[in-house]
This record gives sequence, structure tokens and C-alpha cells, in this order.
Amino acid sequence: MYLLERVKGILLNPKAEWEIIAGEPGNPKDLYPGYIIPLAVIGPVANFIGISVVGISVPMAGTIRIGFWGGLASAIAGFALALALVYVVGLLIDALAPTFGAQKNPAQAFKVAAYSMTPGWLAGALNVFPGFLSILVFLISLYGFYLLYLGILTLMRPPQQKAMAYTAVVIALTVVISMIFGAISAVFVR
Repeated sequence: MYLLERVKGILLNPKAEWEIIAGEPGNPKDLYPGYIIPLAVIGPVANFIGISVVGISVPMAGTIRIGFWGGLASAIAGFALALALVYVVGLLIDALAPTFGAQKNPAQAFKVAAYSMTPGWLAGALNVFPGFLSILVFLISLYGFYLLYLGILTLMRPPQQKAMAYTAVVIALTVVISMIFGAISAVFVR
């Protein structure tokens, strides 16, 4: 029940939810099994179904499917990299905190990373139809940037005038890291 309530709160009433989150422990050993893993698995499972079962429709070539083992390897790699991304982004948020006059706090930074990824993880369910809904997945994931901004503002406490720049740097570096992780994951698709 905690998972559903937290997802609902972070998506529909993020300002109030970040205030609640600020007072909670941010231990990865609690957040991974209780929140991160159940949500982070959605995209890789949907992607596996999309590329190995549904297939990708290519004009003048028909439907292309990735073999079962290649799809499974891609899903496992994607899931592992999604879990790693949360941790790396949490470290990044914490490391950048002093640069933007924010409080250095690894637990708070990890919570910001974890909860701000919620829209992207949920949107990953649309990967059941690869290509067709990818723009929608991207657009829904953008809401995570807003959540990141609110989380940084509430949990890391930078001065108001530096919060936007702090968020922008974290976003830019997260995109670069995600591209690197995506390239690693693509190695497994055959």
C-alpha cells in the first residue's frame, strides 16, 4: 500500500509529498526493495514484451522481433542499469550540492534521485508498443524534471536563485549518464 500511496502523492501532490519525504530516512537498502525495484522493473519487462513478442513495425520491412534470449538479456541489462542510475544520480546530486550552496546530504540526495524517476519508470509500461508510443514515454518522463527541481529545492535546500541551475546541471549530467548506460544496454540486443 505504501508504494501506491507514495506514487500517487509524488505524481499528484509533489510539493506536499516532498515535505513528507524530507522527514523520512533515505536508506538505499529500504528504498530499493520497497520502491525503486518494483517501479524500475516496469520498463524493462514492457520493453522485453515489446521487442521480443509484439515486435517493431518497420515500413517496407514488416515487423521485426528480437530473439527471446537477446530480449531477455536486454531487459536484465536495462533493469540493472536503471538501478545503478538511481544510485549514480544520487551521488551526483550530493556531490554538486556545495557548488550550488545546498546542504550535502547523501540520504536526501538519494531520495531526490529515486522519487524524481517515478514518471519515467511508470511511462516505461508503454514500451510494450516500441516506437509507436516512445514520444509519449519521453513526454511523461519530462515530468520527472519538475519533480527533480522540487526535490532538490525541498530536500537539498539550495538558495532559491540557485535551485534552477542546480537542477539543470543534474539533468544534463543525468542525460549523459543515461546515454552511456543506453549504449551499454544496446550491446545486449541481438
